[in-house]
Amino acid sequence: MPVPLPRPPDTLLTRPDAAEARAIAGGVAAAVAHEGRLTPLQHALVESLVESMTGFVVPAGRVPRLGAEEFAQVLARRDERFRTRMVQFMMLCELVLVPLPEEVAARVERYARELSIDHECLRIARRFARGSLGLALIDFQRSGYTQTWVPERTAHLHASRALEEAWEMRADDPRLAARWEALAGCPEGSLGLAVSRFYEARGFVFPGLPGSAPPLLAQHDWVHVLADYGSTVESEIEVFGFIARANDDPRAFSLLAMVVSLFETGYLSSAAGLFEYDPGHLSRQGMPARLADAMRRGAEVANARGEGVDFLALDWFALADRPVDEVRAELGLVAKSERALACGSVGPWEHGGISPYQYERGRQAAAARSRRYESHGATPAGGTGG
Repeated sequence: MPVPLPRPPDTLLTRPDAAEARAIAGGVAAAVAHEGRLTPLQHALVESLVESMTGFVVPAGRVPRLGAEEFAQVLARRDERFRTRMVQFMMLCELVLVPLPEEVAARVERYARELSIDHECLRIARRFARGSLGLALIDFQRSGYTQTWVPERTAHLHASRALEEAWEMRADDPRLAARWEALAGCPEGSLGLAVSRFYEARGFVFPGLPGSAPPLLAQHDWVHVLADYGSTVESEIEVFGFIARANDDPRAFSLLAMVVSLFETGYLSSAAGLFEYDPGHLSRQGMPARLADAMRRGAEVANARGEGVDFLALDWFALADRPVDEVRAELGLVAKSERALACGSVGPWEHGGISPYQYERGRQAAAARSRRYESHGATPAGGTGG
C-alpha cells in the first residue's frame, strides 16, 4: 500500500544521515538491478550520487537491498520533493541499461507507487523497455520540461517572433543575431563577453542565423560559462545534470534523461533541434562522479536561494554586463569538488574544454572573417589541431 505524504509538521527536512544514506543506496540498487546485479555504470552512479548528495561514502554492493514497501517506509517522513528526487535517481540508473528490461521499468514504477509519486518520465522508460523509441521521442517532445510550453512566455529568448515550439529554429532573425553579436562589447570579466568568446572559440553561429542552435537550446550555453564547464559531450552531460537538478519542477529531469538517451545509450537519435546521438560517454572513466557533482552544485543553487532556478528561462541578456563571479555569488553557485576535478571536469577555457571539431570550426570561422583565431585558452584533449 502506498505510503502517504507526511503532514507539514511531521516532515523531515534535514540532510540524510548515514543510516538514511545507506537505505537510499540499498533501495535504489534493489529497484534498478537486473537479475539481482548492477552494471558497473549503475554501481558507479549509485555510489557517486549518494556521496555527492549526502556526504557519506556508501559501497553499493555491500548494503542491504530494500524492497519497495520497506524503502517507502524508510522515507515516510520525507516530502513529495524528496521522494520525487529518489524516483529520479532510480530512473537515471535504469535509463543507462541497454536494453532496458521491462521488469526493471515495472519495478521502478512499483517503487514510485509505494512512494506516492507519479512521474512523467516513467512513461518514457516504459517506452524504451518495450522498444517503442519513436513513441519515446514523442513523449520527450510533448511532455517533460516542454509540456507547459506557451509561445507568449518566450520574451526572455528575445526572438523577434514568439516560438510556437520549444526547440524551434530561428535562422531568419537578424535582430536576435545582432543582440548576440553585441555581447562582444560587454565589459571585460562580464558574463556576456565570456559567452561571446565561448562562441568565438568554437565557431558557433549566433541564434537567428542559418546553422545556429534553437534559441531555447542556446540558453544552456550561458550555463557552460557560468558553471565552468567545457563544451565536449562529457561537459554537456554535466551541464544538463546541473540544469535539471537546479530546477524545482520535476519535469526538468526530462532534460537529463534526454542527454543520457543521446550520449550514453543512443535510445534517441536526435533531440532539442540540434543534438545528434553519440553514445557511450557517461560510462567513460570518471563521468559518474562528474555528473553527480554537477547535480550537487545544481542542488546547492536551489538551496541557497530557497527555491529552484530554471536556467533555461532566465533572461541572460539582463545579466550580460555583470561580472561572472558576481552572478555566480548571487545565484549561490559553489565550486566543483576536488573529486570532480580529479576525474577530468574542465572549464571552457582549459585543455580538454573544447572538442577537436569545435576547435577546427573556430579556426575556420576566424579565417573566413580574415581574423586571427583565438581560443582563449581552450585546446582539445588530443592536441591543438596544428
